[in-house]
Amino acid sequence: MTATPEEFASVRYIVDDVPAAVEFYTTHLGFTLRHSAGPAFADVVRGPLRVLLSGPASSGARATPVDANTAGRNRIHLVVADLRAEIDRLTAAGLTFRTDIVAGPGGQQVLIDDPAGNLVELFQPAAGPAG
Repeated sequence: MTATPEEFASVRYIVDDVPAAVEFYTTHLGFTLRHSAGPAFADVVRGPLRVLLSGPASSGARATPVDANTAGRNRIHLVVADLRAEIDRLTAAGLTFRTDIVAGPGGQQVLIDDPAGNLVELFQPAAGPAG
């Protein structure tokens, strides 16, 4: 399989309210609305990432087995330049976080929920060696 510049890496998130999810991703996380099919489906993009937002009436949501129809530990991972500034900006917008900042050898991260409870990780990589 060969990727072309027009292709996206896509992730499907099952959401309860497509317009609320679109607003969350476009207002707070820098995504752009690519397509909307009313309250059933929309997709938003940020760089090469395409998030498919599937509401209860979409074929994607209807195909999900009942026992798998919950938000899990999987999440999209968005790299940010200044994690503290992003946290301050999103907190000022009234959003709350699922975790405090977690630091490790690769950097720092924090988790936030989208309106349906799907996880989004904001990640600031550790500073590389001075060069």
